[in-house]
Formats: sequence, structure tokens, C-alpha cells
Amino acid sequence: MKPSPSAAVLAGALLGLAAVTGCSAANKHPEPPGATPYAAKQATDPPARNAAGAAPGGCPTAASLPLPKDFPENLPVPDGAVVTSVEHRTGGRLVVATVVRDGFDTTLAFLHKRLPKAGYIPEEGEVEEDDAESNFSSTSVRGRWTLRKMPDCEGGVYLTYLTSAVS
Repeated sequence: MKPSPSAAVLAGALLGLAAVTGCSAANKHPEPPGATPYAAKQATDPPARNAAGAAPGGCPTAASLPLPKDFPENLPVPDGAVVTSVEHRTGGRLVVATVVRDGFDTTLAFLHKRLPKAGYIPEEGEVEEDDAESNFSSTSVRGRWTLRKMPDCEGGVYLTYLTSAVS
């Protein structure tokens, strides 16, 4: 039996789509979806598009981007955190995405312990199996952190800070 022309076209389209959309772990990015590279937002700093490139397992392998000058000076960031992107948003909001390799529970404990010691009051937080989040505030800063396990980076978690100055 000879296949119909429409079946042959459909099969060819599916094979072509599979070839075009095929992906490997090496193409995965260490920053959360929608993150904007710091270099694209801050023309005065040296270009750093690949500064936090990913290894085949999805973990960052290159040097961290620098924390921006307007990141709150006393806001605790875990040692060894790799800054993968920085985004300046309207209204003076700042989003800093990092990858931490200390594991979910250790990073969560760090946030619960160190933010209050630095003068940040946690508000409206929640913890689930693979992610956690909380608002926080101080006399000069309000913000939110989110923590999410990375599926392709052993012990890796995305830790993202959203901050803005208190008016």
C-alpha cells in the first residue's frame, strides 16, 4: 500500500520538527526563564554574556557576574553564589538571579537565619518540596526571594532576589 501524499508530508514535517527542536543539556541556561543578562542592561560594565555559562549538567561553570552597585549592601547572599543575571525594572526594582550549590535545605536555612540577623523581616513566606519564597523588608528595602531546585545541577538551586528601595 502506498502512503497518501498528506501522510508523507505530515511524517516529513514531524521529522523536520524533531531535528530542529532537539535539545541537549548543554543548551540549558543556568538562569530562570525571562532573566535578562546583566551585560545587556548595564552598558558601563564590561560585556559578560557568557560569564555564567552552563556545564553539560546545567550548573554554572564560569565566573559570577558582579552584584550591581544598587544591590542592598547588607542583604545576605550565600557564599559561592553565582550571579547569572541582573535586571533593572521600572519603579527602581532590581532582580538578581543566582545559582547556589549548597542544596535546597541548606540555602533555605541560610535565608531563614541570616536575613533576620541582617535586619530583614520575613513576611508571607511558604515552603514546598522543591521551592520556597518569602517577602522581606527592612527600614530601607523591601523585597522577595524565591528558591527553586535545579533539576539538572546536583545540589543546585536558583535563588532570586527582587528588591526595591522603600520610599
